Amino acid sequence: QVQLVESGGGLVQFGGALRLSCEASLGGFDDYTMGWYRQPPGKQRELVAAIDRRGRTNYGDSVKGRISISRDDAKNTLNLQIDRLKFEDTAVYYCNAKAPYNGGENYWGQGTQVTVAS
Repeated sequence: QVQLVESGGGLVQFGGALRLSCEASLGGFDDYTMGWYRQPPGKQRELVAAIDRRGRTNYGDSVKGRISISRDDAKNTLNLQIDRLKFEDTAVYYCNAKAPYNGGENYWGQGTQVTVAS
């Protein structure tokens, strides 16, 4: 059974930093494109960042310059560092695993709440 478990969310201070982690119980983890998405209150889910099996990254426009995504294939983990937090970073953050071929598996974690407060 595939599981993606996020951790590191919570109440954080405006202007501070946050590190999220995703631990994956997923065979062939190193083949998957791993990503973080978020869903702000009342809005649609959006891409935060993704990293493919070759380490190539893709960042959402709203967070460019403030975030870094990384993966550890030996530990089946995915990490996200967000700096200079803004109120609009408040959202539920989801870990995603996408198989590297059309029509392949697409898995989601249950999400972790991040709330930025003054």
